[in-house]
Amino acid sequence: MRAVVQRVSEANVKIDGQIVGEISQGFMILLGIHAEDTLEDVAYLVKKITKLRVFEDEVGKMNQSILDVSGSILSISQFTLYAETKKGNRPSFIKAARPEQAIPLYDAFNQQLQAQVPVVTGQFGADMKVGLVNDGPVTIILDTRE
Repeated sequence: MRAVVQRVSEANVKIDGQIVGEISQGFMILLGIHAEDTLEDVAYLVKKITKLRVFEDEVGKMNQSILDVSGSILSISQFTLYAETKKGNRPSFIKAARPEQAIPLYDAFNQQLQAQVPVVTGQFGADMKVGLVNDGPVTIILDTRE
């Protein structure tokens, strides 16, 4: 699994011009699921994200987790995170999980996060418009294969 985690002061996702999810302080996460990912990858990534200390403490040092600041998460499925671009100019997505595998893992990821942090999502496979205000900016890339 590959996640782009952005610390945000606000974020939202629209489908057909309608906001279907929005948060204030927290993380906007783009989640790519690899064809070989399992529930072990989900558990690892959820633990890493919830313990990631990138929020400022009382002295301005990045020393607090999303749990410490009572933040929220906007979770967006993003198969294009597994784009292969070495050959030619048209990306290949062969390493991305097919929907029948990716949807249950995406749902499990969101459910495990939801047990600890408020989570809103987009819609898997939909044409989504994501808006955010990156706070910092802080952007971290996590990959369960690295």
